[in-house]
Amino acid sequence: MGLLRNSLCALSLVAASASNAATLLEPTLHLKPQGAEGGGGRVALTLDACGGKTDTRILSALVDNRIPATIFVTGIWLKRNAEAVEIMRAHPDLFELENHGGRHIPAVDTPQKIYGIRSAGSPDAVQAEVQSGAAALAGAGGPAPKWFRGATAEYSPSAIAMIRRLGFKIAGFSVNGDGGSLLGAKETARRIGAAKDGDVIIAHINQPTHAAGEGVVQGLLALKRKGMTFVRLDDAEGIGNDGTTD
Repeated sequence: MGLLRNSLCALSLVAASASNAATLLEPTLHLKPQGAEGGGGRVALTLDACGGKTDTRILSALVDNRIPATIFVTGIWLKRNAEAVEIMRAHPDLFELENHGGRHIPAVDTPQKIYGIRSAGSPDAVQAEVQSGAAALAGAGGPAPKWFRGATAEYSPSAIAMIRRLGFKIAGFSVNGDGGSLLGAKETARRIGAAKDGDVIIAHINQPTHAAGEGVVQGLLALKRKGMTFVRLDDAEGIGNDGTTD
């Protein structure tokens, strides 16, 4: 009887875990399309700086080609990349720094792992992750962040509601440019180069040894050749689902 009870408890835990995982949301975000003809239009480039170092291939290409970008930075990355932050702050017309959390912890208020990363696990921990990220940006100078993107870009619905109450819009995306910086250069370039009017692109600027960084640059230059205009999130009206921007 005890064995049966233990088995039923184990099955209940598995079912509960599956139920929690099923409730996670990966919000989208689009810009209002301009309806331009001939391959024009506008897209928003968003780059996550989760931790580690800076991919100077991408940063240099953005500066040299005058491509605006919204950079989602963690407190961890800010501490380790003062030189890159200085470059970004020197080009306020190009770079908008936004909140990617204090310690790169998924904004999910139930205990679980997302892509191998342990979630915040409670409402208080989600709030701490958001607020510590904002505090890190305030300490680095510059405008207060208006947008938040959590680690893994997946959220529990209740966490989305909390983040909105804290005053942040949540940045989804419509084009996954580099697959978490794990794709090769060719596929990354293809995905980014195929972006259309109104798309919000996500890629990473913190993996200088990954081939994906080369593809990010190639894809962006391909869009520029097509006549695409790049905008930062604070310069355009972003429309997200799942209550992330309304």
